[in-house]
Amino acid sequence: MIKEYFQVTKPGIIFGNLISSVGGFLLASKGNINCPLFFCTLLGVSLVIASACVFNNYIDRDIDKKMERTKNRALVKNLIVPSMTLVYATTLGIMGFSLLYIYTNALAMFLSFIGFIFYVGVYSLYMKRRSVYGTIIGSLSGAMPPVIGYCAVTNEFDGAAFILLVIFSLWQMPHSYAIAIFRLKDYQSANIPVLPIVKGISVTKNHILIYIIAFIIATLMLTLRGYVGYKYLFVATVVNIWWIGIALRGYTLQDHKIWSHKLFMFSIVVIIALSTIMSLDYHTTVKPIALATYFRNS
Repeated sequence: MIKEYFQVTKPGIIFGNLISSVGGFLLASKGNINCPLFFCTLLGVSLVIASACVFNNYIDRDIDKKMERTKNRALVKNLIVPSMTLVYATTLGIMGFSLLYIYTNALAMFLSFIGFIFYVGVYSLYMKRRSVYGTIIGSLSGAMPPVIGYCAVTNEFDGAAFILLVIFSLWQMPHSYAIAIFRLKDYQSANIPVLPIVKGISVTKNHILIYIIAFIIATLMLTLRGYVGYKYLFVATVVNIWWIGIALRGYTLQDHKIWSHKLFMFSIVVIIALSTIMSLDYHTTVKPIALATYFRNS
């Protein structure tokens, strides 16, 4: 039973989001790491994400049984009582929000709440089943962890926080579209209107390329605005060129499944590389620019 309650939190998703949270936190810390704050931030973010994932599992239990990838989940196989799942998810959420509010700051808690509402309320409950634009909504919630990590340190939504939000939102799109192509039959079985089903794989490839180009431009902004140095720029350039190369190969390959899986896997490499290098190649001499000033000076 403990195993099922652990799995329903989607630990893989939690771990992936923690990597970006660490990147945002260490970028803001600039080498001066507050260990208790670091621990409380990661634990709070983990609990909030776990809560959102449990709610998502509860909401999606009817369509999960139609998909090969999810048909063996605990709620689908009745290994967990649905009503207890709701109690479990609510408890995790309360603990996570409380931890962030008490031990980090109200801004970090508020950002986590916004991400939670977008993922559970807007994406899972409504747009995932009804709109091809559900992926965009999901990308906003997925981009929150690094911003939360950053704002837990600064207690300010400044230019760097905004750039992180844009970077990670744009990254989510080709990442999610690659999954949609790779798992196309699953989404067709569950009647979920993802882009490859609604518009076709060719159109999806075009969207993937456009979003990767936009992502590349966004990643450069951290260096151009002086938040990170040229080591970050070098690493970002290398992984971005490699990623866009994989995307372009999709126009010549016939096996969409193998290509989309490769694109998906490399997207993970991209975000780990960027999260790691931004943690190490920060600039200590740059003062964060308040968001209003950022727009005015851009």
